[in-house]
This record gives sequence, C-alpha cells and structure tokens, in this order.
Amino acid sequence: MNFLTGLLLRLATTALAFWLATLVIPGITLGTDSIGEAVLTLLLVAVIFGVVNGVLQPVIKTLGCGFYLLTLGLIAIVVNGLLFLLTSWIAGQLELPFAVDGFWPAAVLGALFVSVVTWVLGMVTNRD
Repeated sequence: MNFLTGLLLRLATTALAFWLATLVIPGITLGTDSIGEAVLTLLLVAVIFGVVNGVLQPVIKTLGCGFYLLTLGLIAIVVNGLLFLLTSWIAGQLELPFAVDGFWPAAVLGALFVSVVTWVLGMVTNRD
C-alpha cells in the first residue's frame, strides 16, 4: 500500500468513526441534512483531528511526562478528551456543522469511541 492510499484510508476510517460517534454518543452532533455536506464535514473534521493530534499530542506528552507517570497513563484520557473538544471548537470556528457539548461525557467518550473504532477499522483494513 503506497503512502497516499494509506493516508486516504486513514482519513476515511477516521471520518467513519466520527460519523458513528455522532450516532452513538449523546452530545456529539452533526448538524447537516445533506449526505454530501455530511461527508465533506466529516472528512474535514477528520483532517482537523489528525492535525490537532499530530501537532499537540507529542508536545503534551513530552511536557506532561511526569503526569503520565504519576497517573499511570490515565491522564491520557483527559488529554484525548480535551483534544477532541479542541477539534470541535476549531470546526466551529470554520463554521462546520460539527459540535461536542462539553468535556464530560461527550468529549471524553467521543475521544475513546473514535480511538477504539479507528483502531478496529485499522486492524480490519490492514492499513499499517
């Protein structure tokens, strides 16, 4: 699998995970009626999520290494929830119809759900 195919597959699986999160997790909404607009919104939110995680998560893990050790890694749940909430905020600033209604439970459960679904879909599609 070449780089571009892998990237597009990762983007599609993340967008699918976000769509499923809007169906399963209360407080995560996709405010669009058209299928085309929903797909575009989900793809853009997946890109935002990837950039936010790719840029901020390594910095947070490096600076907060002590907290990760102190909490035996449980702080990662809080960090992922905050990054999920940040993704929602950025989407709102770009006027995308995607919203998360607060940190608990929507952002935390949404981040956990998207992580698990993308992991499972990555295993199924053998994208790595």
